[in-house]
Amino acid sequence: MSTEGNECIKANAESCGDCIQVGAKCGWCTDTKFLKQGEPTSARCDDMESLRKRGCVAAKIENPRGSQKTLRNKPVTNRKKGGEKLKPEDITQIQPQKLSLSLRSGEPQTIDLKFKRAEDYPIDLYYLMDLSYSMKDDLENVKNLGTSLMLEMSKITSDFRIGFGSFVEKTVMPYISTTPAKLLNPCTGDQNCTSPFSYKNVLKLTSNGQRFNTLVGQQQISGNLDSPEGGFDAIMQVAVCGEHIGWRNVTRLLVFSTDAGFHFAGDGKLGGIVLPNDGKCHLENDMYTMSHHYDYPSIAHLVQKLSDNNIQTIFAVTEEFQPVYKELKNLIPKSAVGTLSANSSNVINLIIDAYNSLSSEVILENSKLPEGVTITYQSHCKNGVVSVGEDGRKCSNISIGDEVYFSINITALGCPKQGKTETLKIRPLGFTEEVEIRLSFICDCECQKEGIVRKDLCHNGNGTFECGACRCNKGRIGRECECRKDEVSSEDLDRNCRKDNGTDLCSNNGECVCGKCECKKRDNPEEYYSGKYCECDNFNCDRSNNKLCGGHGRCECRVCICDANYTGSACDCSLDTSTCLASNNQICNGRGLCECGTCRCTDPKFQGPTCEICPTCPGVCTEHKACVQCRAFGTGEKKDTCEQDCNYFTLVKVKDRDKLPQPVQAFPLMHCKERDANDCWFYYTYAVNNYTEVHVVETLECPAGPDIIPIVAGVVAGIVLIGLALLLIWKLLMIIHDRREFAKFEKEKMNAKWDTQENPIYKSPINKFQNPNYGRKTAAL
Repeated sequence: MSTEGNECIKANAESCGDCIQVGAKCGWCTDTKFLKQGEPTSARCDDMESLRKRGCVAAKIENPRGSQKTLRNKPVTNRKKGGEKLKPEDITQIQPQKLSLSLRSGEPQTIDLKFKRAEDYPIDLYYLMDLSYSMKDDLENVKNLGTSLMLEMSKITSDFRIGFGSFVEKTVMPYISTTPAKLLNPCTGDQNCTSPFSYKNVLKLTSNGQRFNTLVGQQQISGNLDSPEGGFDAIMQVAVCGEHIGWRNVTRLLVFSTDAGFHFAGDGKLGGIVLPNDGKCHLENDMYTMSHHYDYPSIAHLVQKLSDNNIQTIFAVTEEFQPVYKELKNLIPKSAVGTLSANSSNVINLIIDAYNSLSSEVILENSKLPEGVTITYQSHCKNGVVSVGEDGRKCSNISIGDEVYFSINITALGCPKQGKTETLKIRPLGFTEEVEIRLSFICDCECQKEGIVRKDLCHNGNGTFECGACRCNKGRIGRECECRKDEVSSEDLDRNCRKDNGTDLCSNNGECVCGKCECKKRDNPEEYYSGKYCECDNFNCDRSNNKLCGGHGRCECRVCICDANYTGSACDCSLDTSTCLASNNQICNGRGLCECGTCRCTDPKFQGPTCEICPTCPGVCTEHKACVQCRAFGTGEKKDTCEQDCNYFTLVKVKDRDKLPQPVQAFPLMHCKERDANDCWFYYTYAVNNYTEVHVVETLECPAGPDIIPIVAGVVAGIVLIGLALLLIWKLLMIIHDRREFAKFEKEKMNAKWDTQENPIYKSPINKFQNPNYGRKTAAL
């Protein structure tokens, strides 16, 4: 749904002229048979695409377009310094110079301008100097400025003129002392000063530098009481008194030299001056005579007058007042600020630098825009720099001979009162050249000029038949101007707008006008009500896949009219069986029925769009193993071609086997267990339900590897235990053996029948000796 189409419909345009004012994409159908029953005259206004879709041929659509014509296109001047001498008015720096635009509402017209800085372009320079007492030493240096500046400027242009003016202050209290003595000589002591004045044009612009030196040398310092000076009064007079100053239509430079601040609008009240500055020239005998009558001009007023007169200002001020004048520069287009030395000895270099800075930038400005007209700029500057918005108005760092281009879009939003022609002017700031653009507006259609007033048309001539419809006279209404406004809602007429004598007027989808229903319009230009009682529409039919009539038909009076090969209330049933053909050229593989272009499988084992997929048949797991393996784990035979070969199913990973889906009656499902090259098992399910879906356990089930430490520890422990067991067994056997031997010994011992006295080889270890005296002693007793 297009925004423009909405705007065209919402406008409720009653004529072709009203329609084309809504937007550039709105058109008006002039076909007398275009409107359906119940549609109002305003339904003829719609965007072009919608009109064509509704059956209006291109030849019957009024859609006037804007145009442009170049009226003067003099080429920019290509001239070298020292070449042919040209008058200023013969030098061209901007091209083209005059155009004519025909504007259609909402349709922009683009014009292209070319600007080229001409070499050896004439310059007028006016030196405006503060002659208050603090500038005494500066005046001495300025006295020789004429010839010196002429010499320097001759390097830039062969056509240079210079003028001189001076200012002090308003000649009323409290700006100056009004005592008779001070009016004659405002300076103190033995200083000889001239009487105070507001502004004096000392020298009209001249090419005689020596005359400049002579006249400036005759000037004397004056004085005033307060620090700010009346320089704004002087600038205003220099800007508006063109004949007195001698300005030509060339580059105009105003050098404003001071060592003080400035008074501006409102400060005049201190001297009892309340009248605003009128911005007019008041020079008599080259003296400003109305300083005591008019207040100082405002900054905005100065900006306007300087711009109107193409004057570029150079503020030559001392270091102390640099911040003030830099702020002022930001408010005055095409102005520059230079730092003036204490005695103005650097004024020539200051002027040259400021001129180069000003002339290297071009800024376009336009006159006041007519009501309902907008303008935008795009600049194409050096080195391919393109800017838009406010920056699109200007180009910087332009050297002599450089060409820059500007694309300017001009758009009309509606039609001005009475459609009169307007003039728009565009010019570069600081230059007298300008581009004049004549604007005319397309407010009516061509077919309106062929309007017919006849009694057999528009209900006895109560309107003008134009652009395929009646344009009713004042006080008449209806598609054919058949009734008066005061009889629109009478009961007799309303009865004709009720279907089957019901209570709803025009089925609540329209208004009863002159006994006929005019149906409401919808925001979407492709949707509309129709019918004698607005009982029909083209947007309330059945939908399929969120599309009206399934996208295979049109809605007429809330009923779908299906295209060929489609049927059903929403045209969602295709009669084409080609989508049901299986690879064996059988419809639904011989295992189903083709219904509305889709197979309904009658064999529960088979699934898929053509009943060829059997997820529970043998070999399914092996068939899909490689694809499942590469998509789930990035391994297997098809890991290098996985994206190309294995994108036919949707993969869902689960954490463990318990999360795998279980078979249901609605659709078969196959549980698979496969082993990879590393002897790891992976588990998945394969199922087809409108689309193929595989659920796979995200972790492989691999056999556990040997644990070395327990094995080594077990072997060592086994060896130790076996050794201990063997030792124990050996010890036990030894004990048993010893016990047996001992028992045998004991038994043999008991069974022994001999002793030591009977042993024939026994020899007693005891020897007996008889004391020979032993018996004798006893006998003697």
